[in-house]
Amino acid sequence: MTHGKTLDEWRQIHPEIRDLTDLRECAWFNPAVAPAAQALSDAGLDAGDVADASARLQRFAPYIRSAFPETADSGGIIESPLLPAAAFRQALERRYGMALPGRLWLKADSHLPISGSIKARGGIYEVLKHAEELALAHGLLHPGDDYAKLDGPEARSLFGRHRVAVGSTGNLGLSIGIMAAKLGFQATVHMSSDARQWKKDKLRAHGVTVAEYDSDYSAAVAQGRAQAAGDPSCHFVDDENSVHLFLGYAVAAERLKVQLAEAGARVDAEHPLFAYLPCGVGGGPGGVAFGLKLAFGDAVHCLFAEPTHSPCMMLGVLTGLHDRISVQDFGIDNRTAADGLAVGRPSGFVGRAMQRLIDGYYTVGDDELFRLLAMLEQAEGLRLEPSALAGAPGIARVLGENQGYRQRMGLDAERLARATHLIWATGGSMVPEAEMDDYLRRGRGLPG
Repeated sequence: MTHGKTLDEWRQIHPEIRDLTDLRECAWFNPAVAPAAQALSDAGLDAGDVADASARLQRFAPYIRSAFPETADSGGIIESPLLPAAAFRQALERRYGMALPGRLWLKADSHLPISGSIKARGGIYEVLKHAEELALAHGLLHPGDDYAKLDGPEARSLFGRHRVAVGSTGNLGLSIGIMAAKLGFQATVHMSSDARQWKKDKLRAHGVTVAEYDSDYSAAVAQGRAQAAGDPSCHFVDDENSVHLFLGYAVAAERLKVQLAEAGARVDAEHPLFAYLPCGVGGGPGGVAFGLKLAFGDAVHCLFAEPTHSPCMMLGVLTGLHDRISVQDFGIDNRTAADGLAVGRPSGFVGRAMQRLIDGYYTVGDDELFRLLAMLEQAEGLRLEPSALAGAPGIARVLGENQGYRQRMGLDAERLARATHLIWATGGSMVPEAEMDDYLRRGRGLPG
């Protein structure tokens, strides 16, 4: 029994659960999606909260530029390029045997500075917010100060008396750990068994304590949260519930709006935007989707992509149980090569806040992630980690499945021909070359 029902009863109520439990790739287009004007308030946040986060990142730009010289060209602003992917779109047409109208772009958060993943947005933002609060409270900062002063011994002495901790499968841990250690905090990352060894090694090389567990993401988070609860000097970054992480991710949307305009990509009711967002616990894609809805309203359609072995957000929203269920409750093992997405229990905050704003959810098998990884490298010369390819099948899922969804959303052939499709590439630039070569060999060697 799972929440008072047998598996067969769950399958009768929600037929999609059969595909999920049989580990078959599938898609579910959300019948409860609502106009942005009605549903944005579900998050309990608004445009002012995102603007506040954006302003904070701007205040910290002088510090970031000083502490991380690789950000000098961007003036200390952590941002990724928007890349055209026409050759990859053609490869996807061949792969899925269908015409894929519209233009395809790749938002390369895989190449964000400092930690090389989407987690550099929310993770670094939350650490900076905590540092600002401490510095203001102790008189180290005053309104109007140049935040570059935080890159000095007095600030490191203050922060060194405090701790920052997080539970992670890898990429969030890199962002939190590297940023916290650079500021001078005592940083600890609680890592699940599926985290890559090179990520653990990189954290230790930056002076971060890595606590390892022979269990999955949820258990690592629970251990970290419990340890931090007994330490008043410790700030625990709670990926499952953090509003600050969410807002740090949401800042991406206004920046993307400028990038799309500069690229000549129009977004409005007649020129829809589709964003395909790899989803683990949900904070990153949820925050980005919230920002996109604020920026583009109903002209943007957001879809979450998950591994077939870890479809936690789809299960949570589909059943309405959110963080009260895990994939293991349905006999799904949560074992996937997409380590950043290897999450068994979704964020209840994100699931409830975004359940009327996300158009659909789909799953991708590990072998397909590796095939797509090799295809992208051949077509565009870009190398991403497996989890970052989860967004790639999204264009085919929208154009090839569930005609009823397109009709319901008014997505006729003319609008789809003018559409912009965006794969959110969530990580990969820091993968060691030998490991990336292994990924590519696996992808090139797979049949089909």
